[in-house]
Amino acid sequence: MGANLSAVVGVVSLVTALTAALLAVLRLRARRGIATATQRATYEVLHTAGLAAEPLRAGLSEAGAAKAVRHLRALVGAVGLAITDTDRLLALDGRGTHHGEQLLAAAERTVDTGRSTVLGEQELHCDRVDCPIRGAVVAPLQGADGRVVGALVAVADSPPPPGLVQATLETAHWAGNQLALAELDSSRERLARAEIRALRAQISPHFIYNALTAIGSFVRTDPERARELILEFAEFTRYSFRAHGEFTTLAEELRSIDRYLTIERARFGDRLQVRLQIAPEVLPVTLPFLCLQPLVENAVRHGLSRKPGTGMVSIEARDAGAECHITVEDDGVGMDPTTLTAGIAELARSTGDPGDDTGQHVGLSNVDERLRSVFGDRFGLVVETGLGSGTKVSMRVPKFHPGVRAGS
Repeated sequence: MGANLSAVVGVVSLVTALTAALLAVLRLRARRGIATATQRATYEVLHTAGLAAEPLRAGLSEAGAAKAVRHLRALVGAVGLAITDTDRLLALDGRGTHHGEQLLAAAERTVDTGRSTVLGEQELHCDRVDCPIRGAVVAPLQGADGRVVGALVAVADSPPPPGLVQATLETAHWAGNQLALAELDSSRERLARAEIRALRAQISPHFIYNALTAIGSFVRTDPERARELILEFAEFTRYSFRAHGEFTTLAEELRSIDRYLTIERARFGDRLQVRLQIAPEVLPVTLPFLCLQPLVENAVRHGLSRKPGTGMVSIEARDAGAECHITVEDDGVGMDPTTLTAGIAELARSTGDPGDDTGQHVGLSNVDERLRSVFGDRFGLVVETGLGSGTKVSMRVPKFHPGVRAGS
């Protein structure tokens, strides 16, 4: 039995070796079929770049860097190559492993300054007598919007010649473009998911039912008020279901919110109090369509409708230099912050159902994703809440942002 198993293993090993040799011969023949040395060099560069591009297009991670680093080292022509993010050495191929801490420190300085640098023997001092490393070139990796997201470090066994410096800079520039494309792909996916949820969460079925019930209660007792409420409801739904434009102005959003609150006051009566504090200079500010209205709906539906007695919704928009700061606050029942965080995280992995109690999470997650997709990760929502303490939701919107305008 043991002899038969050994024979099978030997045959498998032989077949594997022959297959590898055959593939190598076929690749060599294919390259020889290219007419000139220049064409062969072009083929090699493009082929190697293509192998490195795929893992880079998945983003800057340890797994992607490990797959790309060998191909990037071939492009640069260095004896060793390292890839870092802003604070970690993600992968290192070739020589220079024992200089990892020094290479990372140099990469962090490049990330901070955004400028490339050339290291000599003094910066890469080593106690090993047989150490072959004599220098390195550190180049920044720039992602979307020119942000430095990491560094490419080429290790040399001599003082880095101009050719190695230029090759490292060009390769880092190309790799940065791949990372920027990865960020844009991720942003588009996030925006697409947010838009789907926006369509589902634009107007709550519960609100439609309650609004029509409230209007119906005035048909006989106060026909004129019922007529006014019908017109307000029609204008509210027209705005909510409009088919054009990803952006609107703060003034338009506030007009729609006023119609919504008019209908809700007809339903709640004196139980619903509203306080507005809006700086006139921020009314023309452009923001994503339906990013403020869901916050007000959440405040009424989840914060105040469950609170006995009178409740207050406060909406404030302040001028803050280059930004507009907006808050929606209620003094309702509030909620456990850990429950809110868990709900948003779960909805990030699913579509959610605006018809149930998770509708609050849907609205917050939807608005947060759209703000980040349009303006960047610095402009997400800030939520302050606690059981029995009400809820305050804050957002920052830049007054001017490239490519963002009302109606677009």
